[in-house]
Amino acid sequence: MAGHSKFKNIMHRKGAQDKKRSSLFSKLSREITVAAKMGLPDPDANARLRAAVNAAKAQSMPKDNIQRAIDKASGGEGENYEEIRYEGYGPGGVSLIVEALTDNRNRTATNVRTAFSKNGGNLGTSGSVSHGFDRLGLINYAASAGDADTVFEAALDAGADDVESTDDGHDIWTSVDSLHEVAKALEAKLGEAEGVKLAWRPTLKSEVADEAIAQTLFKLIDTLDDDDDVQTVWGNYEIPDAVMEKLG
Repeated sequence: MAGHSKFKNIMHRKGAQDKKRSSLFSKLSREITVAAKMGLPDPDANARLRAAVNAAKAQSMPKDNIQRAIDKASGGEGENYEEIRYEGYGPGGVSLIVEALTDNRNRTATNVRTAFSKNGGNLGTSGSVSHGFDRLGLINYAASAGDADTVFEAALDAGADDVESTDDGHDIWTSVDSLHEVAKALEAKLGEAEGVKLAWRPTLKSEVADEAIAQTLFKLIDTLDDDDDVQTVWGNYEIPDAVMEKLG
């Protein structure tokens, strides 16, 4: 399926993430600060902060950077970020949901709209595409966490709803309400997850078999991902392996 980085979304090229590590750290820091401001600055007592810290650790973000982001929130420092969701259509008519954390709504809206219009897409209104997605909890584990059967059994015992395993890793889906409870149960069996977050899962997939359209779609997603305000891009597209191999 599509809609998450492991399924040909914003991290469809792992090398691109490595080159953008400073930008990635900035986004992770922003999420940590927001999470710490919304609740207690203690990861053990704040589920969203714990997820943000775990995500940062999974990307090898230095401990000092993580603590600095928490301290900013504790000291009342740093910008006040607003959570905004944009919805639109990419090349080939695929549905995209863009989640952002911004301290300047006008700047972010302009940047997102420009990215869509310059890369074969159209920004829609709120609700224009989200009706084609389910709001769920998503827990990510690396392939090294175990084979598909082992992870499936652990997820089932923990109360998860669905598991998708590929060579890249395991994506475990839960209801929104049970996300952190399931994540905690899984941690006892599989160790710390690479990511724990709320996600958008498409109810129907849209296949993009045209190489040129797929290339433009990835350019749009890369452009959005390059924006510091954009945290995550979700989509309902599915790219055939043959097309992905041509794109490299």
